Amino acid sequence: MPHILTLTMNPAVDIATSTDHVTPTHKLRCSAPQRHPGGGGINVARVIQRLQGSCVALYPAGGASGVLFSNLLASERVTSLCIPIAGETRESYTVHENATGKEYRFVLPGPELARSEWQACLDHVAKITPRPRFLVASGSLPPGVPTDFYAQLARLSKSLGIQLILDTSGEPLSAALEEGVFMLKPSLRELRELLGQTLDSEQSQREAVENILNKQQAQLVALSMGADGAWLFNAQGACYAPALPVTVLSAVGAGDSFVGAMAWALARGLTEREAFCWGVAAGSAALASEGTGLCQAQEVERLHGFVQLQCSDRGPERGSEGR
Repeated sequence: MPHILTLTMNPAVDIATSTDHVTPTHKLRCSAPQRHPGGGGINVARVIQRLQGSCVALYPAGGASGVLFSNLLASERVTSLCIPIAGETRESYTVHENATGKEYRFVLPGPELARSEWQACLDHVAKITPRPRFLVASGSLPPGVPTDFYAQLARLSKSLGIQLILDTSGEPLSAALEEGVFMLKPSLRELRELLGQTLDSEQSQREAVENILNKQQAQLVALSMGADGAWLFNAQGACYAPALPVTVLSAVGAGDSFVGAMAWALARGLTEREAFCWGVAAGSAALASEGTGLCQAQEVERLHGFVQLQCSDRGPERGSEGR
């Protein structure tokens, strides 16, 4: 068994296209669509595969779109385990408006999962042998899955000695943090929503994340802030990485690419700060990729050489330590 297992409870066939103008009522003539297997943990697994890492992607899928999804995933040579469900796997749409460069994202709800179906995902994690070192759970929960699902997963992971990396939002995130996870990767928007605070200064962001660490809700927090860069917080202190200068073509999968590269690097035995550098490079590379294409390994390698960390062992005030 590879060192990394990913779990995606709400996978989707991601369809990306473009049109000159997005306007109401009129028929919008679009370019030929691109189709990719998507959903948080699936994208993480795709990135790990591209970086020549080893992982297994676990997911529930069903219906004709579920067959298409599994075929798309197999075409990318991602090792996977599918839990069959009665419902139809969802689709999501990304439309690029050529005239403005704006991106419109239409995310459909997932199929409703029966208790036996979502429980089968937990059961599979519990029985898997040999056990992976890391479990990456990423994305939303579909209808029918209880809000405390990720909290149950956190308890299970701790009992098995598996380090859980969690990337989700809202009530499922809040419930999971009550159990504690190894790594948390929120965006600044998700952190604001989680805490109900504006967090409009570096000091307030530091205090918010330090509170999470002090309460042992997470050992490692990677906070992404888009064009304002990213922070890494852990027991050593904090590191800030300025945003890299890339031409943004699509934001789809940037966070997943970030998480995928960090998990890949940690599984290789790199330090948390070194892994953070790879995450920043992969997230930036995904921004420069069209549609749902995610990052490419060659571009990640190139951008990695430009990542600079400003670290402090006393908190996230910007220091002068290099990568």
